[in-house]
Amino acid sequence: MSHGPFRADQLRAGDPYELSNGHPIHCFPTGGRGSKASGVGASVLGSDPAVESLGFDTGFAPSPDVLRAPDISVGNIPDEPGWVQGAPLLAVEYADTGQDENDLFIKIEELLVAGTQYVWVVRLTGPRRVEVHQKGKKMSLAHPGEELHAPGALANPVPVEALYDREAGLEVVFRNLLKRRGFDSLEAVEAEGEAQGLRDAIVSVLNARGLPAGDDLRSALAEIKDLAVLRSAVQQAATAGSADEVLTALRG
Repeated sequence: MSHGPFRADQLRAGDPYELSNGHPIHCFPTGGRGSKASGVGASVLGSDPAVESLGFDTGFAPSPDVLRAPDISVGNIPDEPGWVQGAPLLAVEYADTGQDENDLFIKIEELLVAGTQYVWVVRLTGPRRVEVHQKGKKMSLAHPGEELHAPGALANPVPVEALYDREAGLEVVFRNLLKRRGFDSLEAVEAEGEAQGLRDAIVSVLNARGLPAGDDLRSALAEIKDLAVLRSAVQQAATAGSADEVLTALRG
C-alpha cells in the first residue's frame, strides 16, 4: 500500500476516522449488540485489581501516520488531552456484522507492532468466541467456558462470557471488587466482619473490667484471622488477671 497524505495531528477528537499508513479509515457507529457487549466488557476489565486506566475508543498514535482507537483499551492512558503516544497493554475489539476483516487484520498488526501485548477480538456473529492475538504467536481461540489471561495487563482471568454477557460480567465485577479490597470471596468478607467483632469484644471486656488493652495487644489482635483463636480470647478476657495475660496467650 502506498503512503497516504494524512497525519494523526490533522485529526481532532470526535472525527470519525482512524489512520493507517497515512490513509483515513472511516469508523461507523456501533450497533446495539456491539455497544451493549462492549459496555459489559469494559466494566469487567475496569474492575480488575491491576487496571489503573481504561478507555473507550481512545486514540493511540504510535507514529505520525497511524491513529488507532480500539473499542476498549487497557493501560497506558494518561489523564491528558490529545492522542496517546504508544499503544495500550490490552486492546479489545468487538466484531459484529459488517466488520471489515481486512482493516481489522491491519489494525491488529499495527497495535502489536506499536507495543500492545494482547489484542482480543470478541466475535459476536456465529458461535461466540474470542480471538487472542500476541506478537510472534499464532492466533488462538477461546470459547465460552474457557478463561482469558493477560499477565502484565490484568491480575485476574476473564471468562469468555464475561466480555459480552451481562450476568456473567456482573459476577466477575463483584469478584474483582472484592479482590481490590483484599478479599477472595463474600465468605471472606463475612469472616473478617465476625473477626473484627470478636476483636472489639475482647477490648470491650477488658476495658469493662478495668484492664485497658494496650497498643501491643491491639496490634496482635489485628493480625489474627482465626475465628476460633479470637473466640477463645474473648472467654479469656473475661477471667484474665491482666491484659498482658491475653496478649501472652495470643502470642503463644
